[in-house]
Amino acid sequence: MAAKNKPNEIYINRIFDAPVKTVWNAWTDKNQVANWYGPRGFTITTHSSDIRTGGSWSYTMHGPDGTKWENKTVYLEVEKYKRMVYDHGGNDGRPPLFRVTVNFSEAGDKTKMEMIMTLPTAEAAAETKKMIKQANGNSTWDRLAEYVTGDEKFFINRTFDAPIATMWEMWTNPEHMAKWTPPTGFEMQFIKADVRPGGTSTYVMTGHGLKMYGAFTYKEMRKPHQLIYTQIFTDEHGKISRHPLAPTWPETMLTTLTLTEESSDLTRVTVQWEVFGEATAVEHETFHKEKPGMTQGWSGSFEKLDSYLAKR
Repeated sequence: MAAKNKPNEIYINRIFDAPVKTVWNAWTDKNQVANWYGPRGFTITTHSSDIRTGGSWSYTMHGPDGTKWENKTVYLEVEKYKRMVYDHGGNDGRPPLFRVTVNFSEAGDKTKMEMIMTLPTAEAAAETKKMIKQANGNSTWDRLAEYVTGDEKFFINRTFDAPIATMWEMWTNPEHMAKWTPPTGFEMQFIKADVRPGGTSTYVMTGHGLKMYGAFTYKEMRKPHQLIYTQIFTDEHGKISRHPLAPTWPETMLTTLTLTEESSDLTRVTVQWEVFGEATAVEHETFHKEKPGMTQGWSGSFEKLDSYLAKR
């Protein structure tokens, strides 16, 4: 469990399924950083990169709507494979918005990244949190997770104001799942619920003139930290089908849900989504191209989950 951060700090903690050297190089190689840095849908152009103590990184962030932001990151400390301290959000004509401290450490064959953004005041931190949420800023770290694992997976993280035991119930109790899982404008009803390792739950979603059937098959359950299951679309008789609006969507998806206790009443949800079993090159390409849509879909469900938790 993470130590409680100060009111003027924003704390981010991630585990990446790659060695520290791989994650570090993804951060510091200007050719690699262009593949993941920024919220999903954004791109960057690096003008100069000198990542060392006293060095700087100058780049332009390009938004999906064509808006450009000129940035200059100034490095105060750089300890290779271990630590960076830098000022972020400024450029030659604008002071930085906050200071960032990032520590990298080995977690077995994985990498633990701990980031602290320090702002002048608690109010500034609260405003920055809102700005990050509106810009989907935390998808930056989801994109990094995808990049260092070969880009064959989709990641999304979200922290909820709820204990880990409550979050486990949200994902394993069909009554709760039906309230927040379906996309915006859809309703969900479980036909059969068998939530146990080896069990299968079936459901139907209705909305926007569509009726979609599907099934979850549970592979592993490690209460209250991890749930692994496959998901397929079916017809009304339970026969494997395809998404009615996306015929080249992969037949079977594997979901790995990880719940991390950030404090006694805060839980981070990490969803890892990937193609499972045999799939064609076209299906893999469809999966890759639809990552922005996946982010939008999961974010919509998470907003509904946030509201559902608040009402309870």
